[in-house]
Amino acid sequence: MKSILNIAAYLFVSLDALTDLRAKMLDECNARNLKGTILLTGEGINMFLAGGENEMRGFLEWLRSDPRFQTMQAKESWSDTQPFKKMLIKLKNEIIRMNHPSIRPEEGRANFIAPKKLQEWLDRGTDDLGRPVVMVDTRNAFEVEYGTFENALHFNIEKFTEFPAAISAQKEALAGKTLVSFCTGGIRCEKSGLYMREIGMDHSYQLEGGILKYFEEVGAAHYKGSCFVFDEREALEPNLETIPIEQSIRKKLKTE
Repeated sequence: MKSILNIAAYLFVSLDALTDLRAKMLDECNARNLKGTILLTGEGINMFLAGGENEMRGFLEWLRSDPRFQTMQAKESWSDTQPFKKMLIKLKNEIIRMNHPSIRPEEGRANFIAPKKLQEWLDRGTDDLGRPVVMVDTRNAFEVEYGTFENALHFNIEKFTEFPAAISAQKEALAGKTLVSFCTGGIRCEKSGLYMREIGMDHSYQLEGGILKYFEEVGAAHYKGSCFVFDEREALEPNLETIPIEQSIRKKLKTE
């Protein structure tokens, strides 16, 4: 049985005294020999961590004892070895940079769709009202190369700040369709979903929990390839196993 528990988690919530919070979190992580990266911002937290199961669950219990983090949910996967080299906690201006201050997920989320409900829509090709469903990939171009949903719309962007202009340019072409934006773990879609509504794309949703949650609940249905993750595992297959090393080598050679 794989012994290292990997988690990906985020929460949009107002935070202050970030320097003190960083110090406390770092002490808790180091005491449990956890490794990975935590981003702390005034708008919330984003983290990718790995370590022993008991230690990881202990840290999450400690974190949720703070009322601000009580509702935080974590996506889980397992590995044979520790995929991170060190423990880092960084202070940032935004959890995920978009450069649109009016987009504030803490004040209200975009409409979301659960993975199994999305599978129903994709099986049928339409939503419950008969509208064609278009999957909108909000990730960067190199991430899309690892894998994406069948026939998904993507924009070959290099950074998330390019997404608003890219989707705005498609507004007329996508009129009358139901849009489902998605990313690795859902965090980018917290902002992309709100932005799409803001510009008048009323029939838009975000995939709850992103690709990783879809893999966990549905598997490979309607998805081609793997999903890039931000640690040394590089990418995960729909069964949440690490991408085979020979496949990883071929992909590296293809992009070099």
